[in-house]
Amino acid sequence: MSSAGSGTDLDQVILPAIPPAHLNSGRIAALQVADRLRRGSQIVGRFETSALLGFKVSAQGRALRVHMSLSVDDLSVSGWHTGNTEPQSTLPRLIQIRSQGRLRQCVLLKGRRSHARVAFDLAPEEIPDDGLICVEALDIREGDGISSELRDAVSDRVAPDGVAGVRLDKVVLEEPPAVDFDPDTLDAGRCEFYTLISSGGLVNLNRRGVRPLRTGMFVLNPVMRDRFGSAGRITFTLATRAEAPAMIPATWRRLNSELRWLRHAGKKLVRSAAPSVECVLSIRDGDLGEPEQTARGNVTELVLPSADRSPLLVMVARSQGVLPILESGRSHD
Repeated sequence: MSSAGSGTDLDQVILPAIPPAHLNSGRIAALQVADRLRRGSQIVGRFETSALLGFKVSAQGRALRVHMSLSVDDLSVSGWHTGNTEPQSTLPRLIQIRSQGRLRQCVLLKGRRSHARVAFDLAPEEIPDDGLICVEALDIREGDGISSELRDAVSDRVAPDGVAGVRLDKVVLEEPPAVDFDPDTLDAGRCEFYTLISSGGLVNLNRRGVRPLRTGMFVLNPVMRDRFGSAGRITFTLATRAEAPAMIPATWRRLNSELRWLRHAGKKLVRSAAPSVECVLSIRDGDLGEPEQTARGNVTELVLPSADRSPLLVMVARSQGVLPILESGRSHD
C-alpha cells in the first residue's frame, strides 16, 4: 500500500459528471449529497420532505445549464417513506427550487399524474473549485427570502409539506447553447414546457394548446438569458369556459349543469365572462400592486414584467362553475 499525504490506495476516487450528462439514477457516484432524498435506481430519487442534493460536476470554469424533471404519483404523500400512503390534501403543491443558495424557479403541481420541468443557468463564478452543485427543493413556507405577504396569500390554497413524496426523475447538466431562438408568442402548453410558467403541471409533456387553471393560480418564472420571456414584458391571454359537469358536485350536476353552461354563454354574449386577476405577488417582494389587465368579451390580457429578480405568482379570481383558461403568452418590449 502506498500513500500520498492523507490519501491511500484504498481511498475512493469520485468521478464527476462531465457535461453533457443525463442523470436518471440516484446510484451514480457524482451524486455526493442526498439529504432527505431517497435514491432511486430508475429515477434520481424521491423527496421525503424539503431536501437538498449535491452533484460533483466537472465544469472546468464554464457556465452550466441545469434541467430537472419532477413528477407526482400515488406515493407522493407525507410520510410515504415510513409506510404511510393514505391520500392527503388535494390542494396543489407550490415548491421552490434553489441552487447554490439562490431561488431559481418555482413549480406548481396539481393532481397525481402531473409533471413539471425546471431549467436555470449557473454562471462560472457560482460553481466552486470542487465542482459541487447543490440543489434544494423547498416547500413555499420554508427558507429565507420569501415574502410574508406571499405566504399569507397561499396559506389556504396550497398543500402543506408540498415537497413530500415528489419524484426527481431526471437531471440534465449541459453547457448553455450559444444562441437560443424562440418565437414572440407561445401557447400556454409550450410556456409551461419551457418553464416560463407553472400552472399545475403537465399530464402529457408533449401537450400543446391552452392550460386550464384549476388551481386558480400560475407562476411566472425567471428563464435563461435570451430565452422567451427573459426581457421586456409578457402579455398573457386568459379566457374562461363553463366548468364541465363532471367537475361539479353531484347535487349541482343533476340540477344545474345545463343552466351553468347557458349562463356562461349568456355572459359571453354580454361581454362579462372575462376572468379577473386578483393580484400578482413576487415570491420575494410580495404584492406588486394593481395588475395591468384589460378585459374584452371573454378574454383578459394581463401584462407582466419579466420575472428577472424573482418568480411571480398570479392569482385569478374564483367564480363558481367557471374555469379560467390560460391561452398564450406574447413577449415584447
